[in-house]
Amino acid sequence: MKAVTWHGKRDVRVDTVPDPVLKEPEDVIVKVTSSGICGSDLHLYEVLGPFLTEGDILGHEPMGVVEEVGSQVTNLTPGDRVVIPFNVSCNHCFMCEQGLQSQCETTQVREHGSGAALFGYTKLYGQVPGGQAEYLRVPFGNSLPIKVPDGPPDDRFVYLSDVLPTAWQAVEYADVKEGGTVAVLGLGPIGDMACRVALQRNARVIGIDLVPERLARAKARGVETIDLRGAGKRLTEVVLDLTNGRGPDAVIDAVGMEAHGAPVGKIAQQLTGLLPDTMAQKLMKEAGVDRLKALYSAIDMVRRGGTISIVGVYGGMADPMPMLTLFDKQVQLRMGQANVWRWVPEILPLLTDEDPLGTQDFATHRLPLEEAPQAYETFQKKNDGMVKVLLKP
Repeated sequence: MKAVTWHGKRDVRVDTVPDPVLKEPEDVIVKVTSSGICGSDLHLYEVLGPFLTEGDILGHEPMGVVEEVGSQVTNLTPGDRVVIPFNVSCNHCFMCEQGLQSQCETTQVREHGSGAALFGYTKLYGQVPGGQAEYLRVPFGNSLPIKVPDGPPDDRFVYLSDVLPTAWQAVEYADVKEGGTVAVLGLGPIGDMACRVALQRNARVIGIDLVPERLARAKARGVETIDLRGAGKRLTEVVLDLTNGRGPDAVIDAVGMEAHGAPVGKIAQQLTGLLPDTMAQKLMKEAGVDRLKALYSAIDMVRRGGTISIVGVYGGMADPMPMLTLFDKQVQLRMGQANVWRWVPEILPLLTDEDPLGTQDFATHRLPLEEAPQAYETFQKKNDGMVKVLLKP
């Protein structure tokens, strides 16, 4: 089959690789019909190479049609249409029963002290072959795949794999009451969808970015936007001016380690790429290598007693945190990988003919799998108005 594979920093290719096969009685094989490129895939493209092996299959936002089922699969049959959550979770262990599928005890990567395994990610998360491919082996066939109806296009459901539950959890963790104000830092796919979810809950939403196309998308849906290029170092002051000098009730950091600015963090990230893998892994796991401009901005602008919801991925273990400010302002921090199945029952009713979250026109680009290398480059450079890409195997 054809699959998108990692070969080095900024080097992904479409290779011919062996087809996946059933290994366990509850496995299913899915013929992939759509697969997204996620902002966190760019971390693999740019930063996290020390934890990858050449030839790893990328992608954790797939959906498709069941092709083959294992001998103990009773909830699916060939021909069923399914979305595959990005976290590999059993849905019956202690953590899964608490709604913490991202901490699944069955698939935790204990070798690295990490949570549940993820499709198409690094050694830190199990190095499970991903879904930017023609076929995907999916474990826990009775409990992991999300069965969706035939009829509506893939765009209506594919974001259940990651974007929708991640944005939903970000807003849940922000805990903004109806009529409250939330600022969203970063209007990439997750930030954009978080704005839509917050608006759907009747919150006032302030979206912050520096890419004109992203700002325009958010503004068209009713988000108050701030162009970071104009606000610059005055960003907190601008936000305070919009919120009676108090600050928003919550801030969602949807940027993470890809933040602009913070040159020291950028140098640390680049340094890891010059080291042998074992040394780079140690540096990234034990040192602060993130560019924390977005998080510092969130801490500065949130109102006293407010909440910061961190959904952007950070990778450093010793990043400096302004603990005095956090304590003095009585700020609550919530964060973590999305627990996909925890939110699916709440999200599914919104994927209706009315499509209140605008899933059907959310993708800016739909491309054949063969064009994945160019898509990664364009997405990383934020060119061509690219916000969300769906690959079509």
